[in-house]
Amino acid sequence: MSGFKAFILRGNLVDLAVAVIIGAAFGTVVSTFTNWLTAQMPKGAEEVFSNKENTFGAFLNAVIAFVILAAVVYFAVVLPYTKAKARFFPSEAAGKPADIALLEEIRDLLAANKA
Repeated sequence: MSGFKAFILRGNLVDLAVAVIIGAAFGTVVSTFTNWLTAQMPKGAEEVFSNKENTFGAFLNAVIAFVILAAVVYFAVVLPYTKAKARFFPSEAAGKPADIALLEEIRDLLAANKA
């Protein structure tokens, strides 16, 4: 079970899942925005206004859906993931990384042997 926990809490897996979800939702926003900008222009003036209004409504709907989805993903996935990762895999203590401390110790020993 600990192997599965480590697999789930790895940063790459959750980051990739969130990126795919947010990317797909943002793709919808971009496509509805371009549809709004490049809406087909019918011949009558009232039809042009109606068509632009409909495509703007679709764009506005996509933006609102994107914001709601982003909030849900943040509060339902990212926030609990961050707390679980901090609980089960605490970060290293502040200070020098172990490899730097080891290299400095080797340097000091080599300098002591030369003297």
